[in-house]
Amino acid sequence: MARAYLDNDFLLFSETARKLFHDTAKNLPIIDYHTHLPPDEVATNQRWENITDLWLGHDHYKWRAMRANGIPESHITGSAPPKEKFRAWAETIPNTLRNPLYDWTHLELRRCFDIDTLLSPKTADKVWEACNERLKDEDFSAQGLLRKFRVDAIGTTDDPTDNLSHHEIANASDCPTKIYPTFRPDKAFFVDRPSLLNPWLNDLDGNIVTFADFLMALKARHNYFHEKGCRLTDHGMRYALSKPCDESKADQILEKVRKGEAANPEETDSFGALIMYHVGQWVSEKDWTMQLHLGPKRNPNTRLFDKLGPDSGFDTVGDWPQGDALLSFLDSLCKLNKLPKTIVYNLNPRDNAVLAAACGSFQEAPIRGKIQFGSGWWFNDTLQGMESQINTLSAIGLLSHFVGMITDSRSFLSFPRHEYFRRLLCNLVGQDVEDGKLPNDERLISKMIGNICYHNAESYFGLPHHSENLLA
Repeated sequence: MARAYLDNDFLLFSETARKLFHDTAKNLPIIDYHTHLPPDEVATNQRWENITDLWLGHDHYKWRAMRANGIPESHITGSAPPKEKFRAWAETIPNTLRNPLYDWTHLELRRCFDIDTLLSPKTADKVWEACNERLKDEDFSAQGLLRKFRVDAIGTTDDPTDNLSHHEIANASDCPTKIYPTFRPDKAFFVDRPSLLNPWLNDLDGNIVTFADFLMALKARHNYFHEKGCRLTDHGMRYALSKPCDESKADQILEKVRKGEAANPEETDSFGALIMYHVGQWVSEKDWTMQLHLGPKRNPNTRLFDKLGPDSGFDTVGDWPQGDALLSFLDSLCKLNKLPKTIVYNLNPRDNAVLAAACGSFQEAPIRGKIQFGSGWWFNDTLQGMESQINTLSAIGLLSHFVGMITDSRSFLSFPRHEYFRRLLCNLVGQDVEDGKLPNDERLISKMIGNICYHNAESYFGLPHHSENLLA
């Protein structure tokens, strides 16, 4: 007899798995240490006029699926009325079977809106009305959703030029979730795009002429972020930048860029590598954590990139060698005894074993799991992708010290994805117990599950609500 979809034991296929989830994982709070949630929406306790604004406004996962379903751009990122965009999403949903979007959509409807109807063209108007009615409730707001899902802390993703005032306002409110910033200096590498870099440099510091000026201004912002509670950096790169130029060459590159002349690819990589070499040391000196998101190929669809701009759902999995560059970068900091806590996220699953093993080459006391093979990310935060990441880490490293999943999300409705991860984790481990691959020791196994779901991140990052209030 077929089980009901999304029943109480969804994704839990053994008695041990069910016990692990319901007795341990389900009840733990959430630490979502890497997101793209807008801090201003937490600070202002954002509310939404309709479900389209909340659900479809920034979600390029959904946009990609809608395009694959033949939905016109007018109903995705264009000017179609919100209800028509929602109907287009409802038309798409039945065609997302076996894609995680199908599960996530219905988990979010159930957990956020208490709606157990399957979304389809037939139910679209009913679900539209029910969701919008729920949005009127007093507790349905940015801070209300953080409370509902017992989110202890979230990390945002912030440009070095940000003043972080929204973080301070949010953390001074009665919202129990701590919002902490993450230093992401990706724009500092844009020497191949002077039209983007030069205005950003002027915002950073209007007096930048030499590389030394640039570095001093960037470090000043790093120090400012530290004062405001930041404890992580984040870097999105095709591959680790590991062959820095010398400072005189960096001066030459910067001089050309300030005149509007773009750097070539080799100069761009070497300039970025020099920045990373310094930022990595700052991270170590301040006892922060460095996050490396490796492997995306940005904007391959040049016609639609020119029309719609970045982050519109056209990025894809890159196809570059990863291992040597990562090893060289980590080693350059290790030689100085300034390799910080580091999380490496991999976009191309082909490289899972390469990068997981690379992390193992730089582990060092006293930090357990100092170098992390990070959560299945972006194209890998699927059932298959997260299981693959867990299995690779289990075989090559220590799953017990894994700091758990991230949503990498721009939506306040995404927290049920933690439930999704916790269920599949409990199922994998529970099945191993049932098969005799792991001991049937409830205390031992449940402790590992609890650590992965919550306590490892709590310890690894030293979050403010469990130590000092870093944003006070």
